[in-house]
Amino acid sequence: MQQESQAAEFGIADARRVLGEVFAPWVMDLNLSIERFESAPSGDAADWQPGAILRLPFSERLCRNGGTVSGQALMAFADTAMVIANLAANRGYRAMTTVDQTMHFMRAVSSSDVLADARVVRLGRTMSFGRVTLLSATDNKPVAMVSSAFAML
Repeated sequence: MQQESQAAEFGIADARRVLGEVFAPWVMDLNLSIERFESAPSGDAADWQPGAILRLPFSERLCRNGGTVSGQALMAFADTAMVIANLAANRGYRAMTTVDQTMHFMRAVSSSDVLADARVVRLGRTMSFGRVTLLSATDNKPVAMVSSAFAML
């Protein structure tokens, strides 16, 4: 019962507020949006993981020479998405810092928004481990896979 109350207390509106207040101004310039925020399972809980789905809108400003979205923008997007996923897992804001992030680029993306499906695989007392799948919003095909670790401060 207490978990239900906690989950209801911190939802997508709170996550959007944190996105607007906690991150550096240049991250805000990416114009990210939170499309889904899952801090409690809504169906089959067997393989459910807390997380969020975010959108990075396409912008020529994020492109490298040749018109593809730069790896730097995608790395920042994945890192930010995992922070939001950690909000879901913690059912609220908790200070944290990235310890490790490994990204495997699968294909270039151009002229398309990018979606990040960020999930917390394991949340411990002092560490969090997660994965992010980046997808082209145009065809829903994978762009990159990311694994990360965060220290909970």
